[in-house]
Amino acid sequence: MARRGQRRQNGATRPAQKNNQKNGRGNQRRNRPLDNEGIIPVLARAVREVEIAVQKSNVQRPDRTKFQVVALLVREERARIKADEELTEHQRADQLKRLDGIATILAKTAARDTSMLELLTEEASVSDAARGLKREMMLAAGYDVPEEAATREPAIASTASERRVVPQSVIARQLSNPFLVPDFSAPPPVTPKTHRLATWELLGPLFRSFEYGGASSCMKLPEPTSVTTANGHELMHHQAELVAAAGEGHRTFLLADEPGLGKTAQALLAAQAAEAYPLLVVVPSVVKTNWAREAEIWTPNRPATVIHGDGDAIDGFADIVIVNYEILDRHVGWLGNFGFRGMVVDEAHFIKNKSSQRSKHALEIADKIRARHARPLMMALTGTPLINDIEDFRAIWQFLGWIDDKKPRAELMAALEETGLSPVDSGFYSAARNAVIEMGIVRRRKVDVASDIPARRVADLPVELDGALGRSIRDSERRLAKRLVHRYQTALETRSVGVTVDGIDHELVRRVATWEREDTASNESGENVFTMMRRIGEAKAGLAADYAAQLSRNVGKVVFFAKHVDVMDVAEETFAKREIGYASIRGDQTPRVRQKNIDAFVNDPEVEIVVCSLTAAGVGLNLQVASNMVLAELSWTDAEQTQAIDRIHRIGQAEPVTAWRIIASQTLDTKIAELIDSKAGLAARALDGSDEEIADSADVQLEALVAMLTEELERIAA
Repeated sequence: MARRGQRRQNGATRPAQKNNQKNGRGNQRRNRPLDNEGIIPVLARAVREVEIAVQKSNVQRPDRTKFQVVALLVREERARIKADEELTEHQRADQLKRLDGIATILAKTAARDTSMLELLTEEASVSDAARGLKREMMLAAGYDVPEEAATREPAIASTASERRVVPQSVIARQLSNPFLVPDFSAPPPVTPKTHRLATWELLGPLFRSFEYGGASSCMKLPEPTSVTTANGHELMHHQAELVAAAGEGHRTFLLADEPGLGKTAQALLAAQAAEAYPLLVVVPSVVKTNWAREAEIWTPNRPATVIHGDGDAIDGFADIVIVNYEILDRHVGWLGNFGFRGMVVDEAHFIKNKSSQRSKHALEIADKIRARHARPLMMALTGTPLINDIEDFRAIWQFLGWIDDKKPRAELMAALEETGLSPVDSGFYSAARNAVIEMGIVRRRKVDVASDIPARRVADLPVELDGALGRSIRDSERRLAKRLVHRYQTALETRSVGVTVDGIDHELVRRVATWEREDTASNESGENVFTMMRRIGEAKAGLAADYAAQLSRNVGKVVFFAKHVDVMDVAEETFAKREIGYASIRGDQTPRVRQKNIDAFVNDPEVEIVVCSLTAAGVGLNLQVASNMVLAELSWTDAEQTQAIDRIHRIGQAEPVTAWRIIASQTLDTKIAELIDSKAGLAARALDGSDEEIADSADVQLEALVAMLTEELERIAA
């Protein structure tokens, strides 16, 4: 919208301001001519009228309309003032302060009449009367407003918002502090000392500088003063380096460490060091639950919330908000206006295509965060090597604020100017590459930090089973638990008179679990441990395959292990749809076919994943060409799991090995994982000379039933 009248009035005041400064009265009177001009006085009068009506308990429909229009214009005027380059810093601060005064009156008025609060939400409809009043106020302020603009804008906005939602808890937080004060406390932006490169096309040469390679793709990081977190957790040295950089004031990072080096912990602790709360984390759906778990481990004093679907169950007052790319379109509106001081995008290559909706949404939110906060923490996480498809990083660099659509932004441009070189100079590409790296690229490989990490580790990746299948599995578990309780209570009623036990009879619990296991061990129909674990495996199949696909893009070859044919089928269908080359090792293959598929995985660079059966491929194979594997389903014993890992963790393996174990949260899967791990410790003690017996699969099944029955009895007793 144009401000013809306002600009003319502003221009008329400048000679008077200069004369006042010459007379020594500039500090006292310089801004006085502006006090009664523009939109702010109009808004101030209107909000006072609404305030008086509320105080008299005589609020009519026109008062509500006026309240809504004032709120809309306050937001628009705040954005205009921040973007107006003609204003001095003093003038900008003065006008923002006056707007804050109006906002305070709005907040107090809404507190008196809470029915006004609904008019402040994003999805609140704007009536024709409100649009007409808005136009009248803008004209009174000196704006040049075409007739059609006042009616067309809201229609466009309402169409765009039809697909969007605002969770109730978010509305509650916004209403508790509806007028967030922008942060302008950062030092002034860097401006280039010269303008040698102003007419050069620089983005192409910057991308090509990475194609030519170089000695390092990691910025200089400070030496950490400590590797211990406030809650006593130990960081690896390379993790502590990045956290120290955030603590010293660095605010943009392209964290491209190889998978398995703890990027999640680094991002969470960097946000803590930078005090970048509230923090927005955008991730693939398969790792949402894992991010929440990691936040609880590393920053337990900062509550995290995960957005599922329309976000009805989220905590609007949490410090860390986690959302997946797939539902970002529904929440982009309120996320952009929430007041985040930091943003992390995990698996950042998801936004490489700037024309995709998820890329547009991520960039839109990032721009809104930067508009409100001068130096927010912005982090892009990916394990993808920087040398491949460097054009993919255009959107990532833009997300980080290093470039815009056409050129480097001020800080990067200043660094390029300082090189004293231009793209025609032979040393430009190396210098330009270093300039970009020092903006915040951090890339470490496992082999570079091998002393920090174990040679082999199992990393659990919890996933949430959404939808009807997830609900069905949880219902089945509840029915099984009730059946166990019924058997337990029946046994209590029918056993010998005079036998009493205070509380839960744990010996009887174990006997009931044994009866259940014996009754179902030879019959896998119905609801029992066997069928539920199979159903959980099927429910996890798509998520596990999705993670394996992401992993292969980051690290190269990946081994995918599953127990059941159905899970293997889902995985292979997923890889085929994504045009990822894969081989398969199953029990029904002839030796010739089996060896052909093994050779294809080992020798053919186009075959990125091998899909293996835990029973058919758990022994006798050498797949050390990979150093990462995905365990899509849990085995019944640690020995079976270890045998699978040993397919890649064997003599000749040059890199540390990571087995990513997919665990379905809030299901029997979690109990089984805990039991397998506990039995692994028991087996280790037995091998060291203990008299304990090494557990078999029947022990794990029995212990799972014991745990399920005990938990249900404790719940009933409570």
